[in-house]
Amino acid sequence: MATIALVDDDRNILTSVTMALESEGYNVKSFSDGSAALAAFATMSPDLAVLDIKMPRMDGMELLRRLRQKSDVPVIFLTSKDEEADEQLGLELGADDYIKKPFSQRLLLARVRAVLRRASADASMERKSEEDNIMVRGRLSMDPMRHACTWDEKNVTLTVTEFLILQALAQRPGFVKSRDNLMDAAYDDQVYVDDRTIDSHIKRLRRKFKQVDQGFGAIETLYGVGYRFQDGN
Repeated sequence: MATIALVDDDRNILTSVTMALESEGYNVKSFSDGSAALAAFATMSPDLAVLDIKMPRMDGMELLRRLRQKSDVPVIFLTSKDEEADEQLGLELGADDYIKKPFSQRLLLARVRAVLRRASADASMERKSEEDNIMVRGRLSMDPMRHACTWDEKNVTLTVTEFLILQALAQRPGFVKSRDNLMDAAYDDQVYVDDRTIDSHIKRLRRKFKQVDQGFGAIETLYGVGYRFQDGN
């Protein structure tokens, strides 16, 4: 089963969530602060990280920043109800999902399953050849089997959610995808996300591509309608 890194300074949450995850068969590595977790990440590669935002020594936001410098591990944030701005920033930094405290263990397990499902290839699916699986749209190339993305042959590191959103947009260049369409492509149908979540992922995608091409403009916004990918840009 998958290995999950759980980082929270609340001992009660560490204990209860660890027990819930382990009861589902997951291997859990728990940490009470961000610094300890970051040190451990140097020698371990979890399949998912669940991070609290407010922690001593190193908060979840800083831990995510440092993780994203070298890893695209899926991340779920744990946030308090009054941390809406933190949710927005977390998504822009590359978190895949967030859960507001207090939360039910049933909700947490559903979100964990959804993120891991998006991050893993379905081994039972009939696979095409690697060449057929690579999608090329102008200067963009996406290889779902390797979770690899390039622009003008320059690597662009994407989270699982970012990859799925871009893939949905690039499949039909010039066609508009609504936010609902993109939610369906990137999230499990049992998981609710709002418009702000998709907008944050799009903003993050643009920023990443502009790091390799300042003139990047392939993802267009149609206000009140949605987004589209233009392979000529």
